Amino acid sequence: MFQPIVDLDSGAVVAYEALARGPEGPLRSPVELFAAAREAGRLAELDAACRTAAFRGAVEQGLLAPLTVFVNVEPEVLDSAPLADLLAIADAAPAQLRVVVEITERAIATRPAELLQTVQRIREIGWGLALDDVGADAMSLAFMPLLRPDVVKLDLRLVQDRPGPEVAEVMNAVNAYAERTGAVVLAEGIETDAHLVQALALGATLGQGWMFGRPQPGPAAQLPTAELLLPPAPLDPPGTEVSPFGCLPPGTVLRRSPKRLLIELSKQLERHALRLGETAVVASTFQEARHFTPATVARYRGLAERTGFVCALGDGLSTEPVAGVRGAELSAADEVRGEWDVAVIGPHFSAALLARDLGDTGPDMERTFEFALTYDRETVARAAHALVARVVPREQRRPAPVERPAPAAATAPRLPELPALAPAAGEGLLHRALAATTSGVVIVDMQLPDQPMVYVNRAFEELSGYPREEVLGRNCRFLQTADTDLSAVARIRDAVAAGQECRETLLNHRGPDRTPWWNELHLAPVTDAEGRVVQYIGVQNDVTARVEAQQRLTREQERTRQYLARIEQLAWTDPLTGLPNRRRLQEQVELALWEADAAGTAVGLLFVDLDGFKAVNDRLGHAAGDELLVEISGRLRSAVRRTDLLARLGGDEFLVALPGLAPGTAAAEAARVATTLATALGEPLELRGERVRVGASIGCAVSPDDGTGFEALLHTADQRMYAVKGGRLVSP
Repeated sequence: MFQPIVDLDSGAVVAYEALARGPEGPLRSPVELFAAAREAGRLAELDAACRTAAFRGAVEQGLLAPLTVFVNVEPEVLDSAPLADLLAIADAAPAQLRVVVEITERAIATRPAELLQTVQRIREIGWGLALDDVGADAMSLAFMPLLRPDVVKLDLRLVQDRPGPEVAEVMNAVNAYAERTGAVVLAEGIETDAHLVQALALGATLGQGWMFGRPQPGPAAQLPTAELLLPPAPLDPPGTEVSPFGCLPPGTVLRRSPKRLLIELSKQLERHALRLGETAVVASTFQEARHFTPATVARYRGLAERTGFVCALGDGLSTEPVAGVRGAELSAADEVRGEWDVAVIGPHFSAALLARDLGDTGPDMERTFEFALTYDRETVARAAHALVARVVPREQRRPAPVERPAPAAATAPRLPELPALAPAAGEGLLHRALAATTSGVVIVDMQLPDQPMVYVNRAFEELSGYPREEVLGRNCRFLQTADTDLSAVARIRDAVAAGQECRETLLNHRGPDRTPWWNELHLAPVTDAEGRVVQYIGVQNDVTARVEAQQRLTREQERTRQYLARIEQLAWTDPLTGLPNRRRLQEQVELALWEADAAGTAVGLLFVDLDGFKAVNDRLGHAAGDELLVEISGRLRSAVRRTDLLARLGGDEFLVALPGLAPGTAAAEAARVATTLATALGEPLELRGERVRVGASIGCAVSPDDGTGFEALLHTADQRMYAVKGGRLVSP
């Protein structure tokens, strides 16, 4: 069957998508047909037969140039020799047959290397490439820069559902990619005028859906035809014969650095990847497995949980060094063994650290590398491509029934037994109890890959905002947000790894609109007869109101603390100059005197009174006088030691305390500081367009010769200041 694809501007048909249909009967639906082939182990055979039928039908129906035919590739058939039939089909097909091959993101997760090989073969044949169902999973956004599709097919939910944050994220990513590469955006599922408006707003120039025509055996004769123009084919990407370092353009300026700097640069790129989240691809090399330290394992476990795709390659690293992190089997001659590479790429960010070991034999942290840190998108994409092309396929497993959940009434997860009841009665009662509780309950199967949820009750559906059909078979991590506390997630992960129960409160998001809510989670292990953990039960409650109340209380307490601190500051500080006032200085000097008595040192106290301040104040006004006092306080700060103490008594009087003086030279040191201050304060300054000058009379007192308390020292310094004003010496 063929469904038209139209140009949304002209309404002309530019292509047809070939859609498989089985024989009349129970296998008519492609879902049932492919499920049966998968069950029988004949999926690759059926996939090849579908393509052959598509090409034959296109030729028979005259769907030739200027029209294009879109055909699908089943991701699970991407084996070591991917799509071996493509070249034969291309040779046999008429020259007028134009083809675009559609690939979905399902191929990315399990067989990324084979997918990239298939894409390269498609390019070599001269066919176009479309990435299907974009927006249904973040993985498609993450891999767009590496696959470089000519056509981006928006998932029909983007067109038919209400706009929300996820739609905006996909729209931003796809439009940025299309603007950079010239790719064509195609919107699926257009059935109404409202869908068409939404598709155009999303940036689509092509459309597909019942509004333009349903699948039928031949062309839509009532519609005009036109040519589909695709962007120029991208440069041939590197394969396993090229290392990431070898992807640097000729003439790249290389720097040299020991390992320590590269570690920090790598961590910074990893932090960028975490901020990008599920739309990021992270590809790294570690030379040898010993460099993949426990600290690195912890970081990459977090990357695997929070980003779209992560691979880590190195000599001795397994094909899955950390759960969710993909690896490779490197040959002895592979140049990757001698490199330190970290490439991070997403829809709006690209950066790579590409380094080569210079072979130093000294301490490990001092080993030297030559490297480049690049943000050139093409270089980063090629470097990431070179690593992902080496990734070993994830073992294919036939999905368990819970991964493709049946209707709710038919779902029968394994539940812990109730010993006090007969098994059948106990299980029925347990199901009813779980369904009735107001707490969200999930059961996770620890024996299945990625530990999916195999049971959720109605309360969990309401808490998460997703129907059970959309959550069964998925890991719970999809509920987390970019702001979820990573330390709490790590504690949960560690508890599960140890088979222990745990309690945490996490920030989750609810439903497609990603409304944040606080989830109080209690996880408990379920063991089998041999004591092995086979499941985890999670009980969850919405405690958003409580957490937000606590946050409001915390914010209020912080505001109160700041308010009290401000009051205290005002009580101890001169508001004009910011210097401590007399009361504060007295406390500080009393403490300094106590410490001096214990240490056998002396404290000096200088009484500073400005000369000529009143004349400036009278001539230029009080505002100018205030500016002068602020300037004087700044000069005082600059002229004393960091450990010395300053205060403004009021008016034009200041105090300076000098702790930690040697007893034998304390008086001379105080006199020297007084002379320095007098000189500094006597320098002219510009004030409101005038050049003004003030002087200072300074009286000195030192402990213990002139007293052992603040008041005694202040009195003596005050008297000596007046003596200086009267023309006497500055020294005591």
